[in-house]
Amino acid sequence: MSDRVLTSSDAVSLGRPEPSKQWVWWSASLLLVVLLTVATWKLNKAVPAWSKSLRVIEFPVYAVLLGLLAGGILSLLRIKERLAAYFRTEFFLKTGLVLLGATINLTEIAAFGVKGLLQAVILITTVFFFTWFVARWLGVEEKLRALLAASVAICGVSAAITAAGAVLAKKEQLAYVTGLVILFALPLMFLQPAAALWLNLSPNVAGAWIGGNIDTTAAVVGAGTIHSQQALKVASIAKLSQNALIGVVAFLLALYWVVVVERKPGQRPSAWEIWERFPKFVLGFILASIVVTLALSNGWIASGVKRDIGHLREWFFMAAFLSIGFDLSFRGLREAGWRPIGVYALATAFNTLVALGAASLIFG
Repeated sequence: MSDRVLTSSDAVSLGRPEPSKQWVWWSASLLLVVLLTVATWKLNKAVPAWSKSLRVIEFPVYAVLLGLLAGGILSLLRIKERLAAYFRTEFFLKTGLVLLGATINLTEIAAFGVKGLLQAVILITTVFFFTWFVARWLGVEEKLRALLAASVAICGVSAAITAAGAVLAKKEQLAYVTGLVILFALPLMFLQPAAALWLNLSPNVAGAWIGGNIDTTAAVVGAGTIHSQQALKVASIAKLSQNALIGVVAFLLALYWVVVVERKPGQRPSAWEIWERFPKFVLGFILASIVVTLALSNGWIASGVKRDIGHLREWFFMAAFLSIGFDLSFRGLREAGWRPIGVYALATAFNTLVALGAASLIFG
């Protein structure tokens, strides 16, 4: 075996740029991320305008597909590694999650009363643990189990993203769960308002049921609109109440991961070790929500600022899912198999029934 030292020409042949040209590739990588993010934003606006039935498909789908396409083309050209510098999934996800916290005004939830929060606590608790134990029974890997439980129990893609950050899940797992969320939300957007009308539910009960069960905000809005304006209003607040608890769930999930899952046999982690491992973005999420709520309540910022923060959050999430698609490995998806689909189907059916019962008792 040769002991020859690698030269700069060897590095180029292996797909890595020479140090003197590195800044050129970094600049090109940043430009590529920006251009693909803009393309995702354009698709997210154009496709729903072209077909109303596709409104439930949210930007993560377009972003992952564009990322896959870009990664595939650049691999064929043998320059993917050179342009990978700014496809930073973790940075984009965590920044987006802190911004997500800044879009939650706790005053809006308080104004709705205790009903929305009570339903959110009941559904998140029961559905999360049901999904968790079913997934464990079927042998689903722990991190994927956490993503499935959070996405079904709370609010779909946003909850899956938050859980992924809390437990350090794989990119493939997040992409898998995101696909399941959208796949199941699409039929529910049409079936659930029809079922509410068939069951002769009041608009308040129908809205609470829709908001408590359907996992994506776009599908919740669509289903509520199909039923009635009052159902849309109640559904939106019910979903907002669940969104507000993402930070709490992420905090508890991350704490469980540090203290229980990653705990070495015979060792008890110190408070400092817990703090070192604990994902700080969870605290940023909670703090951002509190700060924005106080700022809006005291008139320190205009109400439109929250909307602008929401748009910025979407851009970071688009870049995150582009990065996921760029680095996606289909081997990880194949290894997951059919079990997560079965878990998600059972959990969705359970959530549908529990949400109907909770909505009828609390809002009936």
